Parts: sequence; structure tokens; C-alpha cells
Amino acid sequence: MRATKTVQKILANYEGETPGVKANLCRMLMNGKLGGTGKMIILPVDQGFEHGPARSFAPNPAGYDPHYHYQLAIDAGLNAYAAPLGPLEAGADTFAGQIPTILKVNSANSLMGDGAGKNQAVTASVDDALRIGAGAIGFTIYPGSDMALDMFEEIVEMRKEAAAKGIATVIWSYPRGEAITKDGETAIDVAAYAAHIAALLGAHIIKIKLGTDHLMLPEAKKVYEAERIDISTQAARVKHCVQSSFNGRRIIVFSGGAAKGADAVYDDARAIRDGGGNGSIIGRNSFQRSREDALAMLGTLVDIYRGKA
Repeated sequence: MRATKTVQKILANYEGETPGVKANLCRMLMNGKLGGTGKMIILPVDQGFEHGPARSFAPNPAGYDPHYHYQLAIDAGLNAYAAPLGPLEAGADTFAGQIPTILKVNSANSLMGDGAGKNQAVTASVDDALRIGAGAIGFTIYPGSDMALDMFEEIVEMRKEAAAKGIATVIWSYPRGEAITKDGETAIDVAAYAAHIAALLGAHIIKIKLGTDHLMLPEAKKVYEAERIDISTQAARVKHCVQSSFNGRRIIVFSGGAAKGADAVYDDARAIRDGGGNGSIIGRNSFQRSREDALAMLGTLVDIYRGKA
């Protein structure tokens, strides 16, 4: 496998990083139907932890089987597949080497009370990632939570260990918690801030939600208005989040969110493409559809990121 000039340019942004980390980033960027383009589509299946099995997989019961997700990601020609330890272990031997994997190393669940605070438990390790052949770890942080500082400290330590062992780090940066309103979770000033925090913590790949044109933070709102920062369209908001990720020196992908119609998914992808984002990390909007429909939709997303749709 020879990296394209586009991929080599992206890897050059990770100055001072270990060769192992760059090699694993290269494998993801060169894999699948978007290989070599600098664009990515990743399949994340960590929703069983977050929402429970029925809410996650009943719409498409084939999804109860972890092998289904491996095969879907492979057949769709995706760049990588992300999941917690159990599902990755369940197919690690059968699918070894067939698709890059990302081990989600912390998780929450919806069985906890409201007073528990917004936090996640560490549920896997860097050594687990090495053992099952994962090229990256994935870690969620909640900027705005009372637990956020603890989460920052956890990922800094895990990232340090992962980099020393040649494993890349993907940070899910999701604002939520005591300091964040519901509308603020996707407000553009907060979304850009979340992306910047992930970059500051050393993320090699940043995952955030698409932002709305809402501005939550009063002091930030003054700057957005005074400097006339363009947040008028989804593509403009994506561009702002790319700028906030070290001016495009870090890979940034955007989550698909709750299940929605195919046209809405395509519109999101076009905005990500036009705003200079690196791609989509799309779970429920793919695996909750039938296999046939999911493959068709993912195929269209590939065409969008290639500029063909």
C-alpha cells in the first residue's frame, strides 16, 4: 500500500508523532472506497451501551450480531469500524486484518440516575486494543460536565500510553452536562469549542456533532457578531469547526446523530464535504436500516465525498 499525496499531506500535520500512530492513521485513510482521498466514513456501534439493545438493534435485528457490523463495514468499503471491547472481540479473529478497527475504551449507559452526573466509565485498555488488532482507541469527553476535568485527565494518560505503543486516538467530544443547555449541545460556538478541546488534548481524529446557528455562550456571541464569523449555513459551520481543529491540521469527522431520512443524511454529508470536513461517522443511520438499504445509502455517501453526487 502506497499512501497518496493527499494522505501524505494529512500525515505530515502530525509532527512529532510516533511512526506507529502514523501507520495506523494511514491504514484508515487508505482503506475502503474512499481510500487515498482524505475523506472517511466510519461505522460506530457503541449505541448498545448508551441506549440498550432493543433501542439500538430492534429496527434491524441482524444488528444484534457483532459479525453483522464487521461485514457491513467491509462490504460497504468503509475506512474503519468502531465498537466497545465485547463486539470487537466477538469478531476479532474472523475479521482480522480485513478492516481497521477503533476500540471504544469508555462508555456510559441510560440506567443511571439523573444525579449521577455526565461521565463515562473506562471499559477497555490500550493493551486490549493491541491484543485484538485495533489501530486506534476511542474516548468520549463531555465538555460542560462537572466531570469533564476528570475525563480530560483520563484521556491524556491513555493517549500517552497509546501513542507510545503506536495506537492512534479518536476523541468523541460531546458537550453536555450541568453547564450546557439542550440547545447548547449543538450550538456552533460550543461545537467549535468542543473540537478545539479535543485537538488540545491530542486527538488524532476528532468526532463532534454538526452545529446549529445557535450561540450559547454570551461572551463568545459578542465575538462571533463583532468579527462577523459566518455561521449562516451548515457548510460554513463545518468550515468553522475545521478551522477550530488547528486550522485543518487534525482530521475531523461528524456524527450522524439520531435516525433520520436518507435525504437529510445526504444533505449533511454534502455540507461536511463543502465545509472541508474529513467525513462522517455514522451509526444508527446505517445499521438500523436493512442491509440492502444501508449499503445503498453508504454507497451514495461515498459518491458524495468523491464529488459525484
